[in-house]
Amino acid sequence: MKTVLAVWIVLLLSVTSAQASRGEMARELLLETNVARSDPARYVGYLKEMRGYFIGKGYRVPGSFNLVMTKEGVAAVDEAIAFLSRQRPISALSWSPGLARAAAELVREQAGSGATGHEGTSGDLKQRIERFGAWQGSIAENIGYGPDTARRMVLELIVDDGVSDRGHRKNIFEPSFGTAGVACGPHPMYRNMCVMDFAVGYKSK
Repeated sequence: MKTVLAVWIVLLLSVTSAQASRGEMARELLLETNVARSDPARYVGYLKEMRGYFIGKGYRVPGSFNLVMTKEGVAAVDEAIAFLSRQRPISALSWSPGLARAAAELVREQAGSGATGHEGTSGDLKQRIERFGAWQGSIAENIGYGPDTARRMVLELIVDDGVSDRGHRKNIFEPSFGTAGVACGPHPMYRNMCVMDFAVGYKSK
């Protein structure tokens, strides 16, 4: 068995009038992830649109005056487009209540502490997941800080700017994963955060 961990942080402070509640955003995040897995070509189109909002290495958030500075600029977006152009469709992830509860523990903790990362007083990924059920195969976790829509969060995780091994993208497109749980909430520094826990198999308590 193996445990795969990845963390991503993006500084994004815009708020849209159509912003979904964080509970809805959690469900939408899984939905958008499944769109990317089952129809990579659709996300190629989204990435090409995203590319047009870059000014040098700055990404201008659509509908706002916010400029997010990236490490790689459009190079990372182009690399993601090339990856998705080769990516075959894979099966969708099912929603796991137990994995969602494990993700929610970390969201609640960091909403109060302002911390980031996979470990805290609630334990590490493995400890949190095992409190709510039994997993098989392998597990992984993506954490996103900042974006206020599910699609924007998935886009940034797929691009994975500044992450050399593209760990978040690998988690999203890992074909062996069959289930996932998501929780989103407030963060005192980055405004929004979402945690997505994956497993090959998982039996909730």
